[in-house]
Amino acid sequence: MKRIALVVALVLSAGSAAAKEKVRWVNDWVAGGDKAIVYVGVHKGFFEAEGLEVEIMSGRGSADAVTKTASGVADVTAAGIAALMQARAEVGAPVKAVMSIYTKQPDSIFSVAGGPVDSLKAMEGRKVATGTFSSSNVIWPLVLAANKVDAAKIELLKVDPPALAPMLAGGKTDAVVSWVTNVPLFERVLAAGGGKQLKVIPWFDYGFQGYAFSLMASEKMIKERPETLRKFVRAYAKAQQAAIADPAIAAASVKALAPETDLAIAEGQWKASIPLMVNDVSKQAGMGKFEPALLAETWTWVAKSLGMPVDKIAPDSVVDRSFLP
Repeated sequence: MKRIALVVALVLSAGSAAAKEKVRWVNDWVAGGDKAIVYVGVHKGFFEAEGLEVEIMSGRGSADAVTKTASGVADVTAAGIAALMQARAEVGAPVKAVMSIYTKQPDSIFSVAGGPVDSLKAMEGRKVATGTFSSSNVIWPLVLAANKVDAAKIELLKVDPPALAPMLAGGKTDAVVSWVTNVPLFERVLAAGGGKQLKVIPWFDYGFQGYAFSLMASEKMIKERPETLRKFVRAYAKAQQAAIADPAIAAASVKALAPETDLAIAEGQWKASIPLMVNDVSKQAGMGKFEPALLAETWTWVAKSLGMPVDKIAPDSVVDRSFLP
């Protein structure tokens, strides 16, 4: 009888495993603490509890993540909504945002505390480095213009992102363009380079408002597998809340699935992400929701940066609110 019971249990277990629905996910970059939600969902079983098996792939920026989702390489992603708006305006990319994640912009200027750059205006006459393909580069001229900063007086250097922190620590640039989620890494590099401290100048303090990092799905997924997507979003939201409640869970989950991860940096990156998710905007509108006026403001920034008329697309056309738990 025990043997029969064991065989039945194994058959049921195999059947349960076979029944799991596969979902392909692409990061907008490599594994890191700021990407923790999907790792928590996998590692802590939130997706499994919904009957899902999630495959995680890495991308090369928000535009790449949107492209991979549009082309069917991935089903879902989290990336900058500016890249999605651009892709829909230019080529009608079949991808929609289904949940907001960052309700404040992460773009910032990093400089050395006590150094010459302590404001946007102070960048005039200085060297500023940025990642070659950074999404911040698109908005950069508009933020400067809105704050009466002369871009022609700034020497902008475009380099590979890993070079930014060493350049700042070594004095090869006066400031860099980065996301606040990278603060822990820069703090470590600056401390090792002579005990320097980091100065962070967030662009949202200078008028750059709108949605940023957002959960997205292909229109194919939306139309053909809506219940699967609904399960995914539900599990993703639960993973987000678990990680916000305990940042150590976020870091440990990334480390478990990407062993090369530095645990301390990952936890710091996640902690730096929390104010971008939990703030006055998300508290007023509700976690995960897209408030129409702020969505329109986001598109206005993007449209101006691309030289497009603001009526090129309707901002609401890039989102689908029906999958929020």
